[in-house]
Amino acid sequence: DVQLQASGGGLVQPGGSLRLSCAASGFAFDDYTIGWFRQAPGKQREGVACISRVDSSTLYADSVKGRFTISSDNAWNTVYLQMNDLKPEDAAVYFCAAGVALKVTAASYAYWGQGTQVTVSS
Repeated sequence: DVQLQASGGGLVQPGGSLRLSCAASGFAFDDYTIGWFRQAPGKQREGVACISRVDSSTLYADSVKGRFTISSDNAWNTVYLQMNDLKPEDAAVYFCAAGVALKVTAASYAYWGQGTQVTVSS
């Protein structure tokens, strides 16, 4: 079974950085995509970034372009989300998910991990 576990959240000041990790395992196929999503209180889940295992193509939401970077380790055991220049509006619970399309829409992902809280505050 596919298992995803996000970690690395915490409290950071505006302008600071965090790196989230998504431990991924149990895939019976190789052509999958790992995506990062976030959900703030009272808001809909929002796609942040995704990366394809097929060719390492990436896709980012406009709100994080130039500040966030998604990557994986060589074995695709862990997918990272490096978040720089964090803003208060980036605060949310961040989730990683697995699907088969390079999209940042939640409906494209069948497997979800638990979330990790990111708080951006001075």
